[in-house]
Amino acid sequence: QVQLVESGGGLVQPGGSLRLSCVASGSIFSINVMGWYRQAPGKQRELVASVGNGGSTEFSDSVKGRFTISRDNAKNTVYLQMNSLKPEDTAVYYCYVEADVRDGIFRRRSDVWGQGTQVTVSS
Repeated sequence: QVQLVESGGGLVQPGGSLRLSCVASGSIFSINVMGWYRQAPGKQRELVASVGNGGSTEFSDSVKGRFTISRDNAKNTVYLQMNSLKPEDTAVYYCYVEADVRDGIFRRRSDVWGQGTQVTVSS
């Protein structure tokens, strides 16, 4: 089993910044991809940003130039630094991890989601 604990959400004014963190723990052999998705009311969940274990990153066009993503492999932690926030960034943000996990005597690939953290951008 793998657990994800997110932190850092909250209320911020337009133009402000927030930093989200997500820590993975459990029976992990290796973490391949760490990332963040978001879901606004009435909309589908969408990728915000992801980072591979080699450091390659991917960003949604809507956040390029404003958000950065990083990971600390020693701590199994991924960070999302969000700058120049806009009201349209308001959503529940979900941490996502693709990892190789221990399942008894086996090793298997697993996709794990966090519980979500609310980010509200409003004046």
